[in-house]
Amino acid sequence: MNKVLGGFGRGVGRGIIRMGIRFVLMVNKQGQTRLAQYYEYLTLDERRALEGEIVRKCLARNEQQCSFVEHRNYKIVYRRYASLFFLVGVDNDENELAILEFIHLLVETMDRHFGNVCELDIMFHLEKAHFMLEEMVMNGCIVETSKSNILTPIQLMDKTS
Repeated sequence: MNKVLGGFGRGVGRGIIRMGIRFVLMVNKQGQTRLAQYYEYLTLDERRALEGEIVRKCLARNEQQCSFVEHRNYKIVYRRYASLFFLVGVDNDENELAILEFIHLLVETMDRHFGNVCELDIMFHLEKAHFMLEEMVMNGCIVETSKSNILTPIQLMDKTS
């Protein structure tokens, strides 16, 4: 469920809808992190420990099990596409199906840009993958869902270079 916050910052009186995305990880089948984006502060040691625990837990599950796991104070929503696992840590009261839809949108957007995204695309174009994610999510909130709007700045950067 989305939270409505009021009385803070520029949205005073209007209420600001805030999605509780805490982090996004892309991990290969061997458990190596290829992309990590955090929307809350964790030290490097805390990140390493959290990623290790979550990756072991998610990769150990089989395809017949659901794509939601509770870990510490997070709900982990994940999905496997080819050789990559997309893991999103959210607040416990977040809508799992909405986050699965977000993961699918992220993959479709990367597919449109890279042409069937794979692990090597992420490794060799990490800055573009981060840029796409930053266009979609700001401060843990999903702010853009249009693939065209997400990819237009990247295409403009490609033209100028």
